[in-house]
Amino acid sequence: MSKTLHAPEYRKLIEWLKSARIERGLTMRELAAELGVPHSYIGKIEQYERKLDVLEYIEYCKALKLEPYEGFIILAM
Repeated sequence: MSKTLHAPEYRKLIEWLKSARIERGLTMRELAAELGVPHSYIGKIEQYERKLDVLEYIEYCKALKLEPYEGFIILAM
């Protein structure tokens, strides 16, 4: 079993989050400010250097005005 961080499904989920951030016109710094984290946190997630846990994922989705279940649908496809 490969590590989750390198799994194609995880990459698909992160690409979905990154696309949503870009579509909303948010920079990494702006999203980081919304989440109350350093901008490097966003960069590491988008570069697959840091994993999101479930609670972080939910907060990330809220900041992007996404429904967390949508990401799970993407994973199931």
